Amino acid sequence: MFMQSKTIGIVGARGHTGAELIRLIAAHPALELAFVSSRELAGQRVAEHSDAYTGELRYESLDPTAVAAKRADVVILALPNGKAAPYVEVIDQAAPDTLVVDLSADYRFDKAWYYGLPELTRDKWNGERRISNPGCYATAMELSIAPLKDQLAAPPVCFGVSGYSGAGTTPSDKNDPEKLRDNLMPYALTGHTHEKEASYQLGLPVEFMPHVAPHFRGLTVTTNLYLAKPLKRADVLARFHQAYDGERLVAVLDEAPWVSRIAHRHHAEVGGFALSADGKRVVVVATLDNLLKGAATQAMQNINRALGVDEYTGIPLEP
Repeated sequence: MFMQSKTIGIVGARGHTGAELIRLIAAHPALELAFVSSRELAGQRVAEHSDAYTGELRYESLDPTAVAAKRADVVILALPNGKAAPYVEVIDQAAPDTLVVDLSADYRFDKAWYYGLPELTRDKWNGERRISNPGCYATAMELSIAPLKDQLAAPPVCFGVSGYSGAGTTPSDKNDPEKLRDNLMPYALTGHTHEKEASYQLGLPVEFMPHVAPHFRGLTVTTNLYLAKPLKRADVLARFHQAYDGERLVAVLDEAPWVSRIAHRHHAEVGGFALSADGKRVVVVATLDNLLKGAATQAMQNINRALGVDEYTGIPLEP
């Protein structure tokens, strides 16, 4: 039996992740959608844009003061990087007990915020009401590296490819289907935000080279892990199984996962585990849906835990 429903609002609900959040909230037995803020869609019914939501709620254009005045139990900030602070400042002052989950990179380096990658940081949560949701690429990289972190002799090198939904809805070369047709577009080849994030969270330097591809959703990261001493493949597999076999949203595969098989699914897949002849280089492949486990689903895991319900409530689970 669940607790009384909690109210939840979304700021920045027009984007692709906002649509996935509305879908998850609509199916959640302990959450009631209280408001959705979108300047572009203000006045329109949410149900006109989401086949998962059937109520009469309409989008509103809400400034930080108006968001805080809603007094929602939970506020999700699904805004571009650099836009969260005004909302956080007002909520801190006017509604400090509100649970705030920020999906941008703005607080991923702030030790006052809990970094919510449950499979790796679940035991570090101390009741914080400010949760920073990890980046999609960073989630895949950290899941790929963490089980062998103590065995590394050099920085991991990660090659990433994402669908163009990861570039958001603001028009750019990286989400233009015509420019992406028959193409693979490299960008931010050093210093990407998720490179910095994974390095910071893992406590070791990580090198990352992202690309965007013509498909809409789903990403894949192929990681070279350079080992201090040789390992056998069975030993590598044992470490990943020990780390993730108890997890409902991370699957360890023997073969390398395909990005085409992860779209619309809520878990991450990690596999491949190819070793060099000398046993000192392991290649790991991770895939996830950047809008789900890379964003909305992970946010729901964090919200559930903070509200005291089962972590997977409202998340469609596969056998």
